[in-house]
Amino acid sequence: MAEKLHHRKPSNKFIKWLLITAGTTSLALGSLGIVVPLLPTTPFLLLTAACYIRSSDRLYHWLMNHRVYGKFLHNYLEHKAISRNVKIWSIAILWLTIITSAIFFISATWLRILFIVKAAVVTLHINSFRTLR
Repeated sequence: MAEKLHHRKPSNKFIKWLLITAGTTSLALGSLGIVVPLLPTTPFLLLTAACYIRSSDRLYHWLMNHRVYGKFLHNYLEHKAISRNVKIWSIAILWLTIITSAIFFISATWLRILFIVKAAVVTLHINSFRTLR
């Protein structure tokens, strides 16, 4: 689906450099989001794809064909879905981190409750996507 998109590249080299920098920064945050709960992966990867498609065919094709990032993007763009494994791991890591933080690192009760409510909302959001089998 996304491979069919063709965007005109900016003629200004500064704008092209700015888009590549923004895309690469977004990619770094999305990569971090794979292992850090509450930091979203898919929106950052979508932003990366949007920046790269407007600035560099080579980077865009690398991203879309990457063994990890490409799967996230294709599943989302083509199916509006998340694989079962990604859902399980995301929710498990989310709750493990939240519970560990609430028990060992947070002393304020209101903050513990806020973390748990946030984790519940993120869990509902993750589960709102279709599951690819």
